Amino acid sequence: MKFSIIIPAHNEETSIGLTLQSLVDQTLAPHEIVVVNDNSTDKTRSIVEEFQMRFNFIKLVNVTSSNKHLPGTKIINAFYKGFAKANKVYDVICKFDADLIFPLNYLETLAFHFNKDKTIGMVAGYCYIRKNDDWILESITSKDHIRGALKAYKKECFEDIGQLKTAMGWDTIDELLAKYNNWNIVLDDSLHVKHLKPTGASYNKSAKYLQGEAMYKMRYGFLLTLITALKMGFKKKSFRYFKDYIIGYLKAKINKPDYLVTKTEGEYIRKLRWNGVKQKLKA
Repeated sequence: MKFSIIIPAHNEETSIGLTLQSLVDQTLAPHEIVVVNDNSTDKTRSIVEEFQMRFNFIKLVNVTSSNKHLPGTKIINAFYKGFAKANKVYDVICKFDADLIFPLNYLETLAFHFNKDKTIGMVAGYCYIRKNDDWILESITSKDHIRGALKAYKKECFEDIGQLKTAMGWDTIDELLAKYNNWNIVLDDSLHVKHLKPTGASYNKSAKYLQGEAMYKMRYGFLLTLITALKMGFKKKSFRYFKDYIIGYLKAKINKPDYLVTKTEGEYIRKLRWNGVKQKLKA
């Protein structure tokens, strides 16, 4: 099974070498790795170039963009810069962050799941962060959601969902549209991925507003957005998270940006989300 891996990277000199080493050491070697050096001002480029000299399946794409670290648009634009240079002969396309250390059997285990069941469109492990001398499950990790840091799509699924949305919320929309198109999603709890930088550590307030805006664009409606905001605020132990979600949603409701999903897809998404809420209430 051929894995094509695209890694957007912006000033990742402290981690990109560890990420690449964990990937080149895999029991199932990747078909190719494309690192997109997105306007880095540190040693990210030179570190990747050193790996290029040793491994002919590693490519480097240098691009210029904003220095502002916002989730969504910036990172997916970088992904597509890499995708444009990637070999289109692949079985699985991956969008990985540049601050991850993968267990050595990671790709082999993903391939096992994809080959076992042809209806599986996405597979991943779980992100763990360092706390003192231990690695613990990252607090915002959900057992039914693949983190944006480590996405892997079967080629057919990737095409069915229309690839990735260049917007905040892309890493939720992809799963919802995969389910809409009858693909199954698997999370393997035996795969512990070390996440060197906690999610959201460098996001600013405007990024938090984008979370609420994304709920509007996915046609959640206010009540589902409220529930999601409460859940995220509780997980982060921050009233600010809750407030920013709601402000972002209400601003979008006034400004009416374009939706990211069709009306029919939106109806499916709301029904799916409400079923999830009901199941959790019954548990």
